[in-house]
Amino acid sequence: MLKSILTLIIPFISIFCFGQNQKYLHCGKMIDVESKKVLEKMTIIVEDNLIKSIVSGYSTPPKEATVIDLKNKTVLPGLMDMHIHIEGESSPKAYEDRFRNNEADVALKATTYCEKTLMAGFTTVRDLGGSGINVSLRNAINAGYIKGPRIYTSEKSIATTGGHADPTNGVKDDYKGDPGPKEGVINGPEEAAKAVRQRYKNGADVIKITSTGGVLSVAADGSGPQFTIEEIEAVVKTANDYNMVTAAHAHGAEGMRRAVIGGIHSIEHGTFMTQEVMDMMKEKGTYYVPTITAGKFVVEKAKIPGFYPAIIVPKALKVGPQIQETFAKAYKAGVKIAFGTDSGVSYHGKNADEFVYMCEAGMTPWDAILCATVNTADLLRITDKLGSIKIGKIADIVAVDDNPLDNISTLQNVKFVMKEGEVYKMVE
Repeated sequence: MLKSILTLIIPFISIFCFGQNQKYLHCGKMIDVESKKVLEKMTIIVEDNLIKSIVSGYSTPPKEATVIDLKNKTVLPGLMDMHIHIEGESSPKAYEDRFRNNEADVALKATTYCEKTLMAGFTTVRDLGGSGINVSLRNAINAGYIKGPRIYTSEKSIATTGGHADPTNGVKDDYKGDPGPKEGVINGPEEAAKAVRQRYKNGADVIKITSTGGVLSVAADGSGPQFTIEEIEAVVKTANDYNMVTAAHAHGAEGMRRAVIGGIHSIEHGTFMTQEVMDMMKEKGTYYVPTITAGKFVVEKAKIPGFYPAIIVPKALKVGPQIQETFAKAYKAGVKIAFGTDSGVSYHGKNADEFVYMCEAGMTPWDAILCATVNTADLLRITDKLGSIKIGKIADIVAVDDNPLDNISTLQNVKFVMKEGEVYKMVE
């Protein structure tokens, strides 16, 4: 008798437990980034947070499942941005806000940036430097307290004394002190290793160094080298011990050359990249994250009196226009490219502008999409989990009105966002 009852009940339980967690996405077009094909009239079956099945045609779901009608949309993997700063956003008051805002103020503002980024279709980002609040933001998103993308964060960028990302640049002498590895400031290989270990201790996922001067630091130099090869090698060796991907902010060629020799995994910005550096990057397999958006943004804002401190304006006007031109040369030369915007320098939620700028410079729409999916997953070493719509991978899926291969600007207006099987945005 009991056996008979269980025979009847168990199938019902199975349907109730699993069927209700199933979502059937009926997709008019689906971009398969692995095969580089656009498939029409497809069904993606999502169970909990994973892609369970992908079938041709509009599959009829069990009545317990949720149907999501994307028949008039083009569907593609969740987009990824490899260079953002989630804690803040550029403004004329950004520099004085460092002295006014408490950690809670920064965190609360940042929650809006997190949500804007996710709503723009970017389900995974690499945060390349903040105060440490970025770690808490990552944790809050992972715990479901706030809405936002999956964050891989460097916590605090590593700089040399007086270099770009030295937190005491531009402050009065009373506040300068002598920051060290704990604060992300190093001098010599031993301190470089200690700074990496401190970032690991503080909860970082990745490591970022500032191998040259920077545009927005309150300092005159924007491109000269600021790390020795030995210091970079110590950073990379220690990061590799912890299986952490490394990135190097770099505008000048010599700083890039040293970073590539030192084994860094990606060059950020790459403004004055030479052919020699391109050849080295191709040989080593080093990724290039261009951030054209940031270049265009700083040029625009540098022309507004008072938006930036005066010492920054000449650097912005020099560096900004060059990035897109360098990107065009690097793409033509065959350097590996991963999508990145430097949002935070530019406004959050506008990440997809980068697609338009990349295509303006000669990149094909196909390659632009691959830069923000396949290549970014490869750089982060998460190709087994993300980067494509594939059975067994995490269900990060976005949709737009048009086929971006015909109209790349459609990615600036994402209509559907799913992250880990949960729908965060759906606009008809």
